[in-house]
Amino acid sequence: MTGLRSSQAQKTEIKALRETIQQETSKTPEQLYEEREKRVRESIFLKQPDRIPLFVFPDPCVHYNLSQSVAYYDPLAWRQALIREVLDFEPDMTAGSFSTSGETLATLDVKNKLWPGGPLPPDYEYQFIEGEWMKEDEYDLFLKDPSDFMIRYYLPRLYGSLVPLAKLPSISLMMNGFEGIVDLFSTPEFRKLARALDKAGRELKKYREAMGDLQEDLALLGFPAFSHSGGVGVAPFDVLSSFLRGMKGSMIDMYRQPANVIKACEAILARRIAMATPADPNTRGNPKRVFMPLWRGDKSFMSKKHFDKFYWPTLKKTMLAAIKLGYVPMPVFEAHFGDRLECMLELPKGKAVAVVEHMDVIQAKEILGGHTCIIGNVPKSLRYTSPKEVLTYYKDLIKECGKDGGLMLNISLPYNTPVKELKEMVNTIKEYATY
Repeated sequence: MTGLRSSQAQKTEIKALRETIQQETSKTPEQLYEEREKRVRESIFLKQPDRIPLFVFPDPCVHYNLSQSVAYYDPLAWRQALIREVLDFEPDMTAGSFSTSGETLATLDVKNKLWPGGPLPPDYEYQFIEGEWMKEDEYDLFLKDPSDFMIRYYLPRLYGSLVPLAKLPSISLMMNGFEGIVDLFSTPEFRKLARALDKAGRELKKYREAMGDLQEDLALLGFPAFSHSGGVGVAPFDVLSSFLRGMKGSMIDMYRQPANVIKACEAILARRIAMATPADPNTRGNPKRVFMPLWRGDKSFMSKKHFDKFYWPTLKKTMLAAIKLGYVPMPVFEAHFGDRLECMLELPKGKAVAVVEHMDVIQAKEILGGHTCIIGNVPKSLRYTSPKEVLTYYKDLIKECGKDGGLMLNISLPYNTPVKELKEMVNTIKEYATY
């Protein structure tokens, strides 16, 4: 009954907020949703909307005096903070929660993540740990049967609770009969595994019930999603280098076994394409957008020669496959890609969005203007300044890059600033960003 009560409370909450929004704006949330969606849609298609769309990446711990651990251990408070942040800043696109249950992570004994309130103190931020979860001599195992490799090698290494899976025989041999191995599951270690999975599943279900369908609820309040589910995933080389071989391993492999690196990237891509589903134009939010963080293709990790050989070919195929399925890929160039951004010119015009974080937005507009919409960000250093300085930066950026559309802005909010001042700053940017 707990889940039922939680669901009903969420419906009541959203209904009350919808009524408040309509009273304050004299518009229905549906009208506001379409205004914002139209703004985003026209920007993607390189048209000039009524105003440059704004996006505020969620960071409620900074704004509402919450510890980072709330995202993992208090989903109700986390949900309420995310909704409050959206209502405070009224962005044109919103992102839901990227967190999960801390109890689930702890129960599974995950090895590549550290999170606040678990292995880390409550106020620390989430950390990702790379490792060689696939060994240098295991490419053949992975390429020959990826599913078998994941179950018997990868998962037992990545999750302490799944170590017994390494004792399973090859899945490809089970056509002779599953009953021949069931005695394994009566051993103490497999019974312990079953209890861990049961607990992890119950904790995750409880977390998700408390969070509800936040993206849908925000849409009911008039706010389109930044990203939609589906698509083909991220750059295959990023998957290989971060989740399988690790940075060190993948960098060595580019020299010692380059053919295997390319084969692995192609295999990752092929499986992701096979699992992808077409975008549904009959559901809310069109065109469907797909968030794609990129990190290993920048110049601090690899040369341009290696970028052209190992990184870009399968990333390009990934984005073309997403476009074919009806999605708008939104690659997030998290590091210093520089003139490598020119690769986006190889994609169809007006079919993707380049999100630049560390790169100069003016340079990005010079490269992609008239071909690919850009989402620009402020330098990280400005987050430690005042709203006045941030506002000056955005005004200059809009003046230089805002003409003729094709631009959206990720508004970085300065730290140690009252929410009231931040709201005033965002509203001033909106007024200045009007065409």
